[in-house]
Amino acid sequence: MTQPPPPPPNQPPQQGGFGPPQDQPPTNPETPATPETPAAPQGPATPPAPQTPPSLQKGPQPGYGYPQQPPAPQAPQPPQPGYGYPQAPQPGYGFPQAPQPQAPQPPQPQPGYGYPGAQPNPYAQPTQPMGPYAQQPGYGYPGGPTVPMPAQPGQPGGGRNSTALVIIVAAVVAIALIVGGGIWYAKSSGGDGKKDETASSSGGKGGTDGKDDTTGGASSGSEEKVPSDPASKVLFQVDMPQTKDTVVTSGSWLTDSVYAKSGVAEIVGYNPAAGTKMWTIKLPGPVCTASKQVTEDNKTAVVFQPKMPKKGSTEGCSQVAAIDLDKGTKLWTKTVKNGDYTANLQNVTVSQHTVAVGSSNGGAAFDIGTGKVLWQPKPEDSCEDAGYGGGPKLVAVRKCGSYGERQLHIQNIDPTSGKVISDYKMTAGIEYAGIVSTDPLVVAADVGDSADDGSGISDYFSIDNKTGKLLTRISAPSDTYAGRCDSITRVEDCREVVAGDGRLYVPTEEHDGNGDYSKTNEIVAFDLATGKQTGQRAEAGDGYTLSPLRMDGGNLIAYKHPPYNKGGQIVTLGGPSFKATTLLENPATESVRRAETTMLPEYAEILYGKGRLYMSAVYAHKSTYGKEYLLLAFGAGG
Repeated sequence: MTQPPPPPPNQPPQQGGFGPPQDQPPTNPETPATPETPAAPQGPATPPAPQTPPSLQKGPQPGYGYPQQPPAPQAPQPPQPGYGYPQAPQPGYGFPQAPQPQAPQPPQPQPGYGYPGAQPNPYAQPTQPMGPYAQQPGYGYPGGPTVPMPAQPGQPGGGRNSTALVIIVAAVVAIALIVGGGIWYAKSSGGDGKKDETASSSGGKGGTDGKDDTTGGASSGSEEKVPSDPASKVLFQVDMPQTKDTVVTSGSWLTDSVYAKSGVAEIVGYNPAAGTKMWTIKLPGPVCTASKQVTEDNKTAVVFQPKMPKKGSTEGCSQVAAIDLDKGTKLWTKTVKNGDYTANLQNVTVSQHTVAVGSSNGGAAFDIGTGKVLWQPKPEDSCEDAGYGGGPKLVAVRKCGSYGERQLHIQNIDPTSGKVISDYKMTAGIEYAGIVSTDPLVVAADVGDSADDGSGISDYFSIDNKTGKLLTRISAPSDTYAGRCDSITRVEDCREVVAGDGRLYVPTEEHDGNGDYSKTNEIVAFDLATGKQTGQRAEAGDGYTLSPLRMDGGNLIAYKHPPYNKGGQIVTLGGPSFKATTLLENPATESVRRAETTMLPEYAEILYGKGRLYMSAVYAHKSTYGKEYLLLAFGAGG
């Protein structure tokens, strides 16, 4: 599974922006099914001469934009003064490894704006001392987990309110946590359906390797239509806010009438086609994390700091609020009490009419419309909800026992009462689990710390959410399959892996393509009942890499990260062939390519609906390498 790229080359500033002006049975399901290893070409090609920064006055250098083999891991280093991008966090907790010098490579694009960083921990109480990075920039960053402490004796995994919870102020581990941006496309559609004619940049015909493939097509139940011409143009863009410290801007949502995006201590609703501001919700402090889910009536939730912190510090992530995306209003703001203390909230999701938040000392829930408390942590609990996955079902990752002796329970619970509907007890010793999907219920975990690439995934667990019975366990070795879950605290933050229609869709790791220095990959499907590969396999095409985004009925929507000389694509995979049909292809104009390739699918938020693609950053910072953007919007022309 892919590690983050090295820091970007020192490129000269770009001359301005672009676009229009802006305002899957094993006999024993506990034994993982052995997947078929995808074929890959032999060893990497010898790289060319040392890289030089691409010039805006010259044609692209050969190989520019191709993903490279990740460097060997080494201990992380604190961020260097003046470097605009956060550094990679310390390995060992499911995070990407820090980059180190390597042999000359073909030129590479800048890392995405969502590149993780070693930053202070806003989940710590403001009165607690910070870790060794406390004085580093990045007051908006969520931090690492506290050192786990023993739980009190009790009944593991029992009712939601069992014995005694002892509130312990733990030491802070200096690990930065990648923000799992809140991303969701409500009702699998978006925009107002009007064609925008204002942008001048446009792409070419799409499909695999630039050729249209119509053998896949849309399956029954899909809503996204195949355009007559998938060539896109830039609809609008929003410049990167120039902040002194790095600030979290996690959270983006797309409904039928609005595209909403978190900014610096605010949420802004934009017209999906024109990009004009429709509304702005001001927050007292920076966003910490945001729900990926939206209710049927377009409500969601965010967690944020109570006020703007001083440079290099944090005010803690104690506030949760419900947001009405249709009206552009904040419905209510609440805090969660752990005894006499205010909890620092680590994750938030929405299911049906419930907002559920997780913290290091347990979970709480509120009615999304009224803010009424549905449950809170109880002093007598010996187990606690580490966090929740939302959407059609509400699923809790319930944690019992102390660190090193952990017992996790995956519980399907009633969103209103918190009553346990089903309970799956995971293998003892698994410390963290990430929820890929609640319906079907699929959980990812790094079993025995065997995922040595920092992805947090070695196995997937397909669970019957009615009975809690394990259906199958799918082995996904990190040197073969990509995808990642940053589930230490953000249990719903799994990226580039999608479950739906009885299958699990997983990308393979990048491997050599047919061209010089090119890379490519595939998406394969596993049966969620048997754990075996279904035989469906989609090839990205030379120079492209595929990342699953979401389901569209029985089809899979995926993003194709482009080679150096082309624009990215949105494709739909479906039908017997499972071949890609292009829905959108972005312009190959150099300035547009440069901007798009900063939005890496590992970190950036990518939403697609009704012929429009939205890509956004999860951090804001002062630009160091020329023009940068908080968000980009593209639309197909026909």
